[in-house]
Amino acid sequence: MIKQYKTITEVAGPLMIVEGVENIKYGELGEISVSNTTGHSDETRLCRVLEVDENKAVVQLFQSAAGINPEESSVRFLGKGIELPLSKDILGRVFDGMGRPSDGGGEILAEKRMDVNGVPINPAARDYPSEFIQTGISAIDGLNTLVRGQKLPIFSGSGLPHANLAAQIARQSKVLNDEESFAVVFAAIGITFEEADFFVRSFTEAGALERSVMFINLANDPAIERISTPRMALTAAEYLAFERDMQVLVIMTDLTNYAEALREVSAARKEVPGRRGYPGYLYTDLATLYERAGKKRGEKGSITLIPILSMPEDDKTHPIPDLTGYITEGQIILSRELFRKNITPPIDVLPSLSRLKDKGIGEGKTREDHAGTMNQLFSAYAQGKEAKELMVILGEAALSETDRKFAEFSDEFEKSYVSQGYNSNRTIEETLDIGWELLKILPKEELKRIKPEHIEKYMREED
Repeated sequence: MIKQYKTITEVAGPLMIVEGVENIKYGELGEISVSNTTGHSDETRLCRVLEVDENKAVVQLFQSAAGINPEESSVRFLGKGIELPLSKDILGRVFDGMGRPSDGGGEILAEKRMDVNGVPINPAARDYPSEFIQTGISAIDGLNTLVRGQKLPIFSGSGLPHANLAAQIARQSKVLNDEESFAVVFAAIGITFEEADFFVRSFTEAGALERSVMFINLANDPAIERISTPRMALTAAEYLAFERDMQVLVIMTDLTNYAEALREVSAARKEVPGRRGYPGYLYTDLATLYERAGKKRGEKGSITLIPILSMPEDDKTHPIPDLTGYITEGQIILSRELFRKNITPPIDVLPSLSRLKDKGIGEGKTREDHAGTMNQLFSAYAQGKEAKELMVILGEAALSETDRKFAEFSDEFEKSYVSQGYNSNRTIEETLDIGWELLKILPKEELKRIKPEHIEKYMREED
């Protein structure tokens, strides 16, 4: 018999205090029967236990607190956490931030129900990421390669086109030689209706929706739902990866909105704030999300995670990107300077880094010349940027012929390698070939990072 508590003593913002509770636990789901001033119950709202102190519980509301009359309303706790109904039928579906279907397609007939809080993968059970994932974007595939099981965030700035990039990666990504078992789980957190419409339309028009699961939390939805949305997405990914043996790519945008919701709840609980008002447990909370991605020994499936977050004031030292950088294996950084130059996508390759890129490239994975051309392109672009800075100070006449070649290379590299638009899907071979074409701008004696036999093989036609 589930007990009904009519002991609500306080409602403060997204939180509510219930006294006289017995045998309830952290994370347990509850239902509030909301009664109006006449005492008639007219709706039910969901809540979740945040804190238990002896016989007193602090619960978090998933909807607005407006209209809750503490004297007349009641709460009953369900003895379980938030669960997501799962089956293979979730592919091709769109859900809201609480896992309810929002595409008019009806409820999911569940094969299994899983608690959305989940657990991080045990480090001892992890398998090392080593398989290449092709995104079709040269600046990622060629220079900051994504590897299956990796956590690779994208750091953006306010107003930069990270939504376009997220949609492009979701549409184009695939595991070479294993496309049948590849799926995308897309979580949009705190976005506008226009952005939600853009994502759904983009997936549908590209034919990518049938292999995708979408969770969309709108900006006008309760902020508390934002805390559940990424967990819903990761739970769906865990089911597809470890129950259905699929290779799953999880894309989340925008994690900054998630952190803002955490800060809102923390402030309502009157917790001592940490950096910039965020809760002191922000690092731990983000880790509980990020560490659910990866590969497990003995399992065929995997979860690769691309969290996208906008940096307030383009500040890489802001707590959200700063802490994310500690937990994940690199970062892709979008540049406002490149965006102003109309480079699309505006990926700044020099400060970007994929710490696992060397594990996913080479013969049998991409191509034998990948490592050498990658290192040479990085080096040449850095030298070209330096030459252009000198040109601004000293004038072009002061540069050597070689420096002018590097400056020319830098411009061409941005125009034809980094900039490819949001509808261009390049194979890894096309990306590598574009790199070789660009390297022909430079004197052959400057190609010091590539094996001579690769230069002979891949530059032979030009010479």
